[in-house]
Amino acid sequence: MKLLTDRILREGKALSDSVLKVDGFLNHQVDPDLMNQVGLDFYEHFKNHGITRVLTIESSGIAPAVYTAQALKVPMVILKKQTSKILTGQVFQTNITSFTKGTSYELTLSRDYINKDDRVLIIDDFLANGEAATGAARLVQMAGATVAGIGILIEKSFQSGRARLDEAGFDVYSQARISRLGKGIIEFL
Repeated sequence: MKLLTDRILREGKALSDSVLKVDGFLNHQVDPDLMNQVGLDFYEHFKNHGITRVLTIESSGIAPAVYTAQALKVPMVILKKQTSKILTGQVFQTNITSFTKGTSYELTLSRDYINKDDRVLIIDDFLANGEAATGAARLVQMAGATVAGIGILIEKSFQSGRARLDEAGFDVYSQARISRLGKGIIEFL
């Protein structure tokens, strides 16, 4: 998606060969106009997949996921990284490790917001090693629902995540595919 790649080139900061900072429009401050265009682009790609729900992991995936859900006219569900006192009993959980933070956490989905007939679109901000996306997919599968697709804003194509998701048979659509990062260097496929 040219609009997103242009924005990454203009405002993104490659801090190392594996870390891209995009907090000016996605992670810390959100550009709603850009996220609306991101959502419309995901809609165009996935509109014929029979999507009934959009899922994302808190927190950076929320903005693009809500605009995507709005375009698809379906509910958006947030997967929680921390167990909440109000999410008692009826949940699906799986452990994942964050590439960016280097920590593990238990990803949680309430059984109230998914059913076995759902066709789910997972939206995530970054794809590095595929841990978050495969964790989200595990939760969907635990519920007996179908992962109809995975939408990624920024894919680090030089890392193993894409191959991992492709090998699992998921339909993956990435809006910006980065082939190389280095201090001050951002190159796209």
